[in-house]
Amino acid sequence: MLATFLKDALFVTSLVLVVILIFNLMIFVHELGHYWAAKWRGLKIDRFQIWFGKPIWSKTINGVQYGLGWIPAGGFVALPQMAPMEAIEGGNLDREPLPPITPLDKIIVAFAGPLFSFLLALTAAIGVATFGKPADIVPTTTIGWVEPGSPGEKAGLQRGDKVTAINGVPVSVWEGTLDSIQLNIVTSRGTHIEFTVDRPGEGVKTLHSTFEIPETKWWQRRAVRKVGIEPIGKGPVTVAAFFGKNPPAQLAGLQVGDVVKSLNGVPVVSDMQVIHTLGKNGEKPVEIGYERDGTPGTVTVTPAFPVNPVDDPPRAMIGAQFNEEIEVNREIIKPGLGKQITDTVKMMWITIVSVVSPDSSIGVQHLSGPIGIGKLQYFQLQMDYPLLRIMAFLVLLNINLAILNLLPFPVLDGGHIVLATMEWIAKRPVRVKLLEVIQMAFVFLLFGVMLYVSSKDFFDDFGRGGGGKKPAEYVFPEP
Repeated sequence: MLATFLKDALFVTSLVLVVILIFNLMIFVHELGHYWAAKWRGLKIDRFQIWFGKPIWSKTINGVQYGLGWIPAGGFVALPQMAPMEAIEGGNLDREPLPPITPLDKIIVAFAGPLFSFLLALTAAIGVATFGKPADIVPTTTIGWVEPGSPGEKAGLQRGDKVTAINGVPVSVWEGTLDSIQLNIVTSRGTHIEFTVDRPGEGVKTLHSTFEIPETKWWQRRAVRKVGIEPIGKGPVTVAAFFGKNPPAQLAGLQVGDVVKSLNGVPVVSDMQVIHTLGKNGEKPVEIGYERDGTPGTVTVTPAFPVNPVDDPPRAMIGAQFNEEIEVNREIIKPGLGKQITDTVKMMWITIVSVVSPDSSIGVQHLSGPIGIGKLQYFQLQMDYPLLRIMAFLVLLNINLAILNLLPFPVLDGGHIVLATMEWIAKRPVRVKLLEVIQMAFVFLLFGVMLYVSSKDFFDDFGRGGGGKKPAEYVFPEP
């Protein structure tokens, strides 16, 4: 028991260390761009520090203090000739008068950070183009299930409809690409979503659907738009597993591998149909028709409320998990450099437009901070082809880092470039006191947004799926 615990703990620790290493690699490369550009242009370099705040480790080499801060967010190269940043980075190591530098020097040094981030993304993209990455695409566009009473059903969507466009934008897959059904529903704007479908025997139809946003707890991210449709599956619905102690479905006679044919006499065509029906059924007995090794059978299962843990709100269950195989293309693909870069920029543009649009359901809370990004990397490391996934993720992260840092806001590299350009045009530096006030105001705003997003990253999983409890922990009443 102890050996298993230590092995699991070592595995988790290793994954966490890898995630931290990836973060620090990105920060180091970005700041290395500033550092080398400053050395090239002859600037005074006070410090090269990863993370902010007072250093928990530092070492001075040739007049430059290298250190690791205690606030795990970003990093910096302290360049006193660039702009007054003492309030953020701490006081400069010396106060001797320094010769002024030209606006061109400032622009080159500021631009070098995003440039190095892009070069790291390009290096990762070359790796993806060479070794590939899992596709993770649900290739169908055919609807397999429409939830009763959902916006999709009210709009007239039906099982078997092939979706060809959403809001006039052609779609080619259900999930996994920029032209997917899922992405276009989530990022849609306005009060209605227009579906263009090809219905067997009836031809092309245009249907207008509203949407719903499931309720979430106040500490979680707001859920995204859904219309109540699911993709068509490849095979029958089967009993995949039982969970908990004394599961009613198993006690009634069902077995893993049984093909579910009907619920209360209604033919079963989707695993979502089973989940929806059982969810609406409550604690009333349900008749399940099944097929086992080609032989049909019927059992009556009475759902029960688990005695531990108790969900909020409590719900009756039968203690079984159902599965319908959905076609997922996980083959290794090798997209070219241009496609990787353009797809990343397009996704970033879609995200920004969705966040700032007043008629979108996507907001700042749906962005991810360091905690959310770290969690995603942690999960990727536990999936198939972890190194290929992380390499593809580095392309996405570093292109986003490069573009975001070029935005013309104070503290960011783009802000330095704008100030240097203004200095070049006006032939004089921007007033120092005014600049310090603007920088500090933006720092508080930036950290406020970061804390808000990080709180969603941290608490988002709490309260989902029975308060975060695994199904195997449920205990049903004794029969």
